[in-house]
Amino acid sequence: MVINMKQRTNTNGKNLIGERLKELRKRKKFSQRDLARELQLIGIDMDKNVITRIETNKRYVTDFELQALKEIFNVSYDYLIDGVK
Repeated sequence: MVINMKQRTNTNGKNLIGERLKELRKRKKFSQRDLARELQLIGIDMDKNVITRIETNKRYVTDFELQALKEIFNVSYDYLIDGVK
């Protein structure tokens, strides 16, 4: 018997980067709309509503999106995922 369970954080969130993404965005003085525009410029189709859902842990983040966020904010994967600098 196979049980299909989606992975969740300890707080039932759908991603590990929501809080750090919000922190990075605010540190760079980006609105959610600004970040969406930056992502679209490098080929990631994302709007303000998607960023809201990521920051509130209601949406999964793809590997392509992680790569783009890493580049935009000039941080490592370890920082995005675990908060390790």
